[in-house]
Amino acid sequence: MGAPRFDVLGIGNAIVDILVHAEDDLLVSEGMTKGAMTLIDADEAKRLYEKIDAAMECSGGSAANTIAGLASLGGSGAFVGKVHNDPLGDVFRHDIQAIGVSFETPPTMTGPPTATSIVLVTPDAQRTMQTFLGASAGLGPDDIDLEQIADAEITYLEGY
Repeated sequence: MGAPRFDVLGIGNAIVDILVHAEDDLLVSEGMTKGAMTLIDADEAKRLYEKIDAAMECSGGSAANTIAGLASLGGSGAFVGKVHNDPLGDVFRHDIQAIGVSFETPPTMTGPPTATSIVLVTPDAQRTMQTFLGASAGLGPDDIDLEQIADAEITYLEGY
């Protein structure tokens, strides 16, 4: 057996972060705890998205961010996570592959849309996250490629 193809393979939630500048008044009016991460459902994610100002979308998720960081430092990484076959799934796939991370998990064609985390950044740089796990919660044993795991020196599992 040769050297592993990947330094690290990450397995976790494939989430598209939606970053937006927000005032404290919005957090108060929405009953959010400043600086906290709260899980929300699809309807709440849609309602909140329609209420926020212009935003920036980029790939996220704890393990995905770790592997992206590894790749930006010259390491070789792969990521396993579930997205939907939708525009945000395309954003996630593009972003993580563009930084040099191997992402081969096929998108789902059914079920909830790609996961999002609306990250409200207040003027004091506090992040308040409203996270909808969406398709990422559907990641299961059938999505894991044992050959890919064997081809990594380290397998990193997300703890959320």
